[in-house]
Parts: sequence; C-alpha cells; structure tokens
Amino acid sequence: MRYTITGRNIDVTEGLKSAVYEKIGKLEKFFAPDTEAQVTLSVEKDRQKIEVTIPVKGSIIRAEQTSSDMYVSIDLVEEIIERQLKKYKNKIIDRQQSGGDFFNQEFLEKDYDEDDSVKIVRTKKFDVKPMDPEEACIQMELLGHSFFVFYNSETNQVNVVYKRKGNTYGLIEPEG
Repeated sequence: MRYTITGRNIDVTEGLKSAVYEKIGKLEKFFAPDTEAQVTLSVEKDRQKIEVTIPVKGSIIRAEQTSSDMYVSIDLVEEIIERQLKKYKNKIIDRQQSGGDFFNQEFLEKDYDEDDSVKIVRTKKFDVKPMDPEEACIQMELLGHSFFVFYNSETNQVNVVYKRKGNTYGLIEPEG
C-alpha cells in the first residue's frame, strides 16, 4: 500500500508516521500493493482525530476515529476498517465483479461470517412535501430525527438534510 499522510493543526512526527504504517499496514493483507491510503491526522482542542480513506474501484472504504490520544485513535480506526472489510467482503466482490485489482486474492477467497449483515426491519412511507432546506431542518428537529428526506422547492429534486457534529447541518443533493 502507498500512504499519503497529512496533518491538520498537528506536526506529523516520525513516531506518528511509524504508528500509522504499523497499524494501517496490517490492512495491507487485504489490498493489492498499489492501493493508495489517504490518512489525515487532525487536532481540535482535546480531540485527536484520524481519518482513513481508501478509494477502490467504484467505492470508498473510509473510517474516522476520535479520542484524547492520537495513538489510541490510530489503533481504533484500523480495527474499524478491518471489521468493515470482513463484514462486507462478499458484497464488495459481487458489486466489484471479483474485486478488480484493488483487493488481495487471498482476502477475496477467505470466508468471513456475515452475522452483522444489514437487516431492514421497518419501512416507512410518507408524503414528500415541497419545502426549502431550512424548513426541512426545522421539521427534522421537530421530529427528533438525525436526517430528513424532502422535496426541495428551490431545485425540484429530492434532497436529504442531516445533523452534523457541532450543531450544524448538511444537505445531500443528487448530481446531474
């Protein structure tokens, strides 16, 4: 794997680089040698955050972890990615049609338990009322949800607003 390690509000020391290579390096067994891993280390007040993004054919494997110690965050993010890969391996193969050149053949051939498979246990139907994104945020807050699907009266498309950390909101709009 190739690594791109960047730091935001933090000097990326040799010790941190070494910890990233050691921990994220454990994931190399799952990927082809020319796979690129983008690692961003950041500090905000007492929060030590690591974000790892690994683009693969038609998809992105991504995890982030925050703690009070960067080395703990690095340990935790590696575990998250490994768990994600094992959980979704069969789905990745089906979707990628044999995984392309991004995954190690040994990883693709090994079976992993799918006991954490996605199960839809409830379906809701509702009328999609035209409104602007600000109205949708208010409606989401009134319902006590963390996201809200609505028909954007400004763009005439279905959009989603969602709650972000720090009492901010996000808007998801379709492309094209």
